[in-house]
Amino acid sequence: MLISVIVTTYNRPDALGAVVRALLDQTDPEFEVIIADDGSKQSTRNALDAFASTPHAPGLKRLVHAWQPDDGFRASAARNLGVYAARGEYLVFLDGDCIPRPNYVQRHRELAERGFMVSGSRVLLSEQFTAELLSDASPLPAHQRGLAYWLKQRLAGKTNKIVPLLQFPDTPMRHYRAVKWNRIKSCNLAIWRDDYAAVNGFDESFVGWGHEDADLVLRLARHGVRRKGGAFATEVFHLWHRENTRATESENRKRVEERMKTGVTQADIGLRDHPKPEDRIDAIVA
Repeated sequence: MLISVIVTTYNRPDALGAVVRALLDQTDPEFEVIIADDGSKQSTRNALDAFASTPHAPGLKRLVHAWQPDDGFRASAARNLGVYAARGEYLVFLDGDCIPRPNYVQRHRELAERGFMVSGSRVLLSEQFTAELLSDASPLPAHQRGLAYWLKQRLAGKTNKIVPLLQFPDTPMRHYRAVKWNRIKSCNLAIWRDDYAAVNGFDESFVGWGHEDADLVLRLARHGVRRKGGAFATEVFHLWHRENTRATESENRKRVEERMKTGVTQADIGLRDHPKPEDRIDAIVA
């Protein structure tokens, strides 16, 4: 089974570079990486082009850059474009500032189960520590460091937690009794492609930051998809960044709450609206 890792990015090539380096080192036997670019400038493309000749793990089948024009915060549209460009039957959504460990894709494969979406979590890194990692030229990058290293960073106050880096197996205890839309982040979320397509993907009619991921999860739940926990298996390291403007949060939240009272499953504008004339899809590694 081919797994497609959909990585959302916008004008942060240094962070994206660290994420892609970690993805090139994955232990999984069959996966691809699709960069879902929400209108970044040429510097992001230049950073990606540098990976064209970089050695990578044999499991990586493709590295693709899917780009749309910059027209404000349109992460939903970027993710739908990424899925359109993907070939895998299982989708793992990852943000371009979240560094995965080498077995990240492999653990998502182990947790993949029909009828479920898998919600992962993250370790937050401090502003200073993030700057240190992105400027570090060490031959052993952060994603290859062991638990002792991360324990040291936690004791120094550079991360917000360490315990979830312990890895536990897949058991029925990971199944949630009910799907709740809170605390599910699209920065680390896995969904079967046919389930995603059945609800028409992310809803691009959600404008600006906030709760488009909650809307997707609610619609998936109505489609019959249950939630499964990916903690203690698929943790990622979230690089610090300034908070996006949350001017639209309350409006988007209200819209999700209103949709909770309905039986809607379909995105108003979604996956089926791609490709669009302005979209660009280019292979970096094929």
